[in-house]
Amino acid sequence: MVARIVFGCVAAAATVCMAGFRSGEIALESSFGHGGDISWRMARLSDVKGGGAEISSPDYVANGWMEAIVPGTVLNTLVANGVYPEPYFGLNNKLGHGIPDLNAAGRDFYTAWFRAEFKVPQSFDKKQIWLRSDGINYRSEIWINSQLAAVTAGMFSRPTVNITRLVKPGSNVIAVKVFPVDSPGSTMPKSWGAANEFHNGGNGEIGRNVTMLMCAGWDFTFMDGVRDRNAGIWREPVIFATPGVRLDSPFVRSKVNWPQGNEAEVTLSVELHNPGNGGASGELSAKISGVAETLKRQVKLYRGETRTETFTVKITNPRIWWPIFKGEQPLYRATFTFADRNNRDEIATDFGIRTVTSDQNTPDKSRLFYVNNRPFFVRGSNWIPDAMLRTDDAKLEAEIRYTAQSGINMLRLWGGGIVEREKFYELCDKYGILVWQEFWMTGDTRHPDDPAVYLANVSDAVKQIRNHPSLAYYVASNESTMISGTKELIESLDGTRGFQMQSECDGIHDGSPYKTVNPMRHYENTASDRGSRVDGFNPEYGTPCLPTLECLREMMDEKDLWPINREVWDYHDGDGFNMITTDYKTMTEAYGKCGDIEQYARQAQAVGATCYRAIWEVWNANKLKYGKRWCSGVLFWYHNPCVRTTGGRMWDWSLEPTAALYYTQKALEPLHAQFDYLDNTVSVINDTRSDANLKVSAQLYDFNSKLVKSWAGKPIKVPAEGVADNVLKLEFPPNLTQVHFIKLVLTDAAGKAVSDNFYWRSNSKYEGRKTLTGPCASGFEDLGTKLAKTKLDIVKKVANGRISLSFRNSGNSVAFMTQIKIFGNDGKLLRPTFMSDNFFSLLPGETKTVYVEPRLMPSKPTLTVQAWNTPVYRF
Repeated sequence: MVARIVFGCVAAAATVCMAGFRSGEIALESSFGHGGDISWRMARLSDVKGGGAEISSPDYVANGWMEAIVPGTVLNTLVANGVYPEPYFGLNNKLGHGIPDLNAAGRDFYTAWFRAEFKVPQSFDKKQIWLRSDGINYRSEIWINSQLAAVTAGMFSRPTVNITRLVKPGSNVIAVKVFPVDSPGSTMPKSWGAANEFHNGGNGEIGRNVTMLMCAGWDFTFMDGVRDRNAGIWREPVIFATPGVRLDSPFVRSKVNWPQGNEAEVTLSVELHNPGNGGASGELSAKISGVAETLKRQVKLYRGETRTETFTVKITNPRIWWPIFKGEQPLYRATFTFADRNNRDEIATDFGIRTVTSDQNTPDKSRLFYVNNRPFFVRGSNWIPDAMLRTDDAKLEAEIRYTAQSGINMLRLWGGGIVEREKFYELCDKYGILVWQEFWMTGDTRHPDDPAVYLANVSDAVKQIRNHPSLAYYVASNESTMISGTKELIESLDGTRGFQMQSECDGIHDGSPYKTVNPMRHYENTASDRGSRVDGFNPEYGTPCLPTLECLREMMDEKDLWPINREVWDYHDGDGFNMITTDYKTMTEAYGKCGDIEQYARQAQAVGATCYRAIWEVWNANKLKYGKRWCSGVLFWYHNPCVRTTGGRMWDWSLEPTAALYYTQKALEPLHAQFDYLDNTVSVINDTRSDANLKVSAQLYDFNSKLVKSWAGKPIKVPAEGVADNVLKLEFPPNLTQVHFIKLVLTDAAGKAVSDNFYWRSNSKYEGRKTLTGPCASGFEDLGTKLAKTKLDIVKKVANGRISLSFRNSGNSVAFMTQIKIFGNDGKLLRPTFMSDNFFSLLPGETKTVYVEPRLMPSKPTLTVQAWNTPVYRF
């Protein structure tokens, strides 16, 4: 079965926690910024008198403290309270433009106290009460009711602290003193490239901490970094109670008897902690949803003992979890219970039964992944966290849903980023997206000063994420080495997933290209100056797409938009890293000289669409054994914008999609017909587990939308997860108009269309990799200036929280790059909005239905539709 995103039919995910879910947990999330139940306040160290005992006293009066965002950072709170301007706008974040930098201002400047009152429910009385700190960057003192409860070190530390003796039912006070990273580092001039550029990771000193290394600056964010290096309580603390013995860190392993796949041996384990003053004994049980047997045993624990208990059970005909396009994503729930005569503690985790392995038994010794005993071609991407950790579950839901819509099947959590929120992994489980997890070290920065802190943070992270079926692979670092003991630690905590030391070894070669290049170079395999990169397994291969007009206007002042102010545009492009104001601009104006930002932003979408599609289709064509070179997989660089950037991706930081999303969606559809601009051939891709009997046809139209030639292919059988290469060869007549169009239609054995794709092509000759010439890169001026007007007939319907738009091109010219926008009652674009297609083209007489589903449907939505050559239609 082929899994797809069904618009209007996405079920809400159940609340689970793979690290262990228990009822009655209370998240100390702020009302300010998040809508939580807790009124957090913050004050910088210099503005506070007294120590932790005084500040955490119920009698302390927090005069002058500002409302705080938790989870969040010190700088987030300062910006939200108007102390500093919005860093993602204009040049506000740039060094010397008003927001002090931690390295220059000193550690105390961003050291801050966070304080809140919270209530312990009466139901917690006479129980053991616990505080779990899920994430503080970088060090902290946690005080409760004038007592020091805990100290933490490392951004990913998740200690659980017994606070029974410190709290009482009713009102209590928590105060957290947050210290920034020990070594913030500074910017450092590059030893190569243009003057005044900076080095990724600054001067490298940020790596001495166990933290989010990209906060010191990187070429996909601001090169001079985040000013406070993300000091703060970046994940909300949680309190909960247990009657006595506490269960923790449940873990479920499964082993399937491939190739039959009709039996799974499941091993369940859970930690037991006895916090009492005496021994404890009771019955420990484990139950898997849908499995009749309940596993039980008697357990005795001495005072203070921590122990792991294990059960094993066999499941007949297990429901197997598959990645996107390969099958369904069923989950089981394992529930653990410890009970004695008077007390009972229960913890649960969801898990999936599947097998992920990899090896280098390939012609070029590249790493090939296998999922459930089948070769798995990776069409993945590199996930980047928000630069200032401004995220929540709702934003993650949108970004992962966009990811699934695009067809991406793996996300690499790059080593300069983070271990994500629990919701991230839950969503990857739900949508069938595999996860490659790295652990906060890079080749651009130094290694942690304190290996013990690093390994403790790794341990907490692995315990958090190891039950997720989407989690496929562990990698210690990005382009570096590892801390001694990392591999052994991870294997002792998990042991079910592969591991490698760094991202460019063991069958994974180095990445590139990263920047704007002539898309013809992707077809030619010359896109990187390092040599062939469409081969083996490439962990970083990508291109940008300029955001839409509305997003650009939210990024900078109007005066900086047009004419393009390179200082501002380049600052929002990693100091010009993606070449948005140079080569990308040249290719944009190959569609016609632009007179204003409106025209420029519109034409720029065609460039991004072409470049994205070229990359994915080239990798499609070289899948496994089917192409000119053996390819095991690719991870696009990079996936999601972490700031407002001119070097955008499939969507903007604001969650507004670009054309790149929809052209990636087309290229990565499970059954796909594609055109090669270099060889003028058509190939068919099958990314499902079943052979497909298909037929592909092609039509060539001139600039006036007149049919010039048709090609009808013979029936073909495309093997499961395979490719039918070069099933058609298109020949173009010598008198063809400068710009022309190609329409591909793929039908199944019953004659039903399963894929249709539209290409625009010019007669421009490709003159080599050092030029911006060629049939998909230049010679499109007529599209921007001479395309005849046409008319769209549109019927709008609203039902079940979504809008359907039925289109028919009733004119005589192609409706080129038709864009749909939806606005709320306030006249602003609705974000996120999920559309089944956008930026599409319709030939005369062609019809299409598009589904539009905003996350929150307003009472009076307004839609606009406009192609390059139509008026604006309003609904």
